[in-house]
Amino acid sequence: MKSKFGEKIKIKLKLYGNLLIILAVVLFVISLARNIFKIFEAKKRVEEIRQRVEKLKSENALLGKKLDEVKSQEYIEKQLRDKLGLAKEGETVVVLPDEEILRQIAPQTIEEEDYLPDPTWKKWLKLFI
Repeated sequence: MKSKFGEKIKIKLKLYGNLLIILAVVLFVISLARNIFKIFEAKKRVEEIRQRVEKLKSENALLGKKLDEVKSQEYIEKQLRDKLGLAKEGETVVVLPDEEILRQIAPQTIEEEDYLPDPTWKKWLKLFI
């Protein structure tokens, strides 16, 4: 009786051991799948950040060019002329009135219509009709 009982215990232990191994393998596969998924997500985030960095670099380059332009002497002179109405020595500043006032004081132009003589066939038609 002990041998049958001992054999049943051994069979149950083998069965539980196999189930435990299967459970461990399943948990390992699930953990591995989750880690692989996290790696793919991380790669996606890295690519998005890389694209963002490239965009920011291009924006930075454009802003650098604009800064160089703003620091130039020509730009400063243009701003002084346009915004403040200043001029260099010897130059004369001419200030024109608003566009509406300028239209009122400007002479009216008479638009002449271009007149082309009637073609010959039309003259003959008028003559006979």
